[in-house]
Amino acid sequence: MAKIKVVTDSTIDLTLEEAEKYGIEMIPLCINIDNETYLDRVELTPADFIEKMKNSKELPKSSQPAIGSFVEVYERLVSEGYDVISIHMTGGMSGTVRAAESAAQMVEGNITVVDSMYITKALSFQVFEAVKMIEDGHTVEEIVTRLEEVRQNTNLFVVVDTLENLVKGGRIGRGKGLIGSLLNIKPIASLADGVYTPVAKVRSHSQIVKFLTKQFEEHTEGKSIKGVGLVHADGFGLASKLKESIVKARGYTQFSIEDTTPIISTHTGIGAIGFMYFAE
Repeated sequence: MAKIKVVTDSTIDLTLEEAEKYGIEMIPLCINIDNETYLDRVELTPADFIEKMKNSKELPKSSQPAIGSFVEVYERLVSEGYDVISIHMTGGMSGTVRAAESAAQMVEGNITVVDSMYITKALSFQVFEAVKMIEDGHTVEEIVTRLEEVRQNTNLFVVVDTLENLVKGGRIGRGKGLIGSLLNIKPIASLADGVYTPVAKVRSHSQIVKFLTKQFEEHTEGKSIKGVGLVHADGFGLASKLKESIVKARGYTQFSIEDTTPIISTHTGIGAIGFMYFAE
């Protein structure tokens, strides 16, 4: 039976300790704040990033890992006798998966690169399914086929509490940003086909909780809930209200509220939350 190892990137929202516990290789993206560059989760925690972003003069920027970082990990794993499944954040938001594909072509070995089409805990649903199937003795081909099913049965929503970072990042114009702020608009977006896609605009936290709970109830009706993720960028209060509503709606309690990756925080700004689930 072939030895198989899972590689992913730091946008999965796992701690270094969790990655080590499950034998997952995690390659960090880079964050640049006020001309200082940090390795995500290695040199900068999500909580530390939030504090630096609050005091930053400019919008922090993220960058994908260098191709050489992937090559180094792949060569080491291949030399240890492993086949590799490398599962990464959506190619619709970053060049990370493309860098992984380029690196895979440079290394002699059985390396399969997968675009998860998701990020944060939604990415982790696929990574942990792969880890479980490796333990159960499945082949690379069987695992990759199964990941497509996980992907098709996953939903992810991002809620922005303030439009400030979207304006700074050029994702919306200053005029729309000003009007939106005056009207206290809070955009809700999904990650449809791996791309940030606006789906609703509301004006209060109670409307956010109501909208997301309704989506969760509709998408999980008659299905088995396999995983739920709830992350935030200094938006613990809103996340807590949503968790309470989700638990009340379905009685599902096997999830916690965690800090999200700076890759999301820098685009969404303070107060944002990410809510995702996998059910089939």
